[in-house]
Amino acid sequence: MLMARLLALSALSCAPASVATDEAALAQARERMVADQIEAREVRDAKALAALRKVPRHLFVPPGLVAESYDDHPLPIGHGQTISQPYIVAFMTEALGLRGGETVLEVGTGSGYQAAVLAEIAARVFTIEIVEPLALEAKERLLRLGYRNVEVRAGDGYQGWPEAAPFAGIMVTAAAPRIPEPLKAQLADGGRLVIPVGDEYQELVVLTRRGTRFEQRSVLPVRFVPMTGEIRK
Repeated sequence: MLMARLLALSALSCAPASVATDEAALAQARERMVADQIEAREVRDAKALAALRKVPRHLFVPPGLVAESYDDHPLPIGHGQTISQPYIVAFMTEALGLRGGETVLEVGTGSGYQAAVLAEIAARVFTIEIVEPLALEAKERLLRLGYRNVEVRAGDGYQGWPEAAPFAGIMVTAAAPRIPEPLKAQLADGGRLVIPVGDEYQELVVLTRRGTRFEQRSVLPVRFVPMTGEIRK
């Protein structure tokens, strides 16, 4: 009996050290992710890099995929959706051109990872997810991690979030066959909309508002899950 108690106490005393070791290893993996996958591909925005170094990506993937959370590829998060490749998250964040303190909109919350990255830079983040279970999970996760400046809504992101507009930046994380007009209308003057456009062949498009004009440029070939809902009507 005494030996059993001693073994139990020994196991308990070792547990915190094991957890600390795991956290240290994950932090090292996160740093390697930024250095090798993002900075090495010439993402230079200091605020985006700092956000990617801070946000614990492993807490935004299913438990069985934690070991892959900092690898150079997207991961499934259920309901036919994915968490984007780290480089794409960084590239799209940089493409928004945020300086800090803005109000931004995200369409396609997923697990909430991109929203958390944006929340490290922007003052307020509004994010919409069409798959209700994912929206509820992301809302709980973001609150648990202390992201009080993120508001999550379950619904179709095609119409945006008119009552919170205008937005200095809008990011869409699913591929649309065309750019939704309501999202263009909710951009602030000088604001940017970053969105993957296309079906079989997709390109990441950056749309910048200049008063009543919109400047559009394609910046990167990409592969995203399709945007669903009203955009398909």
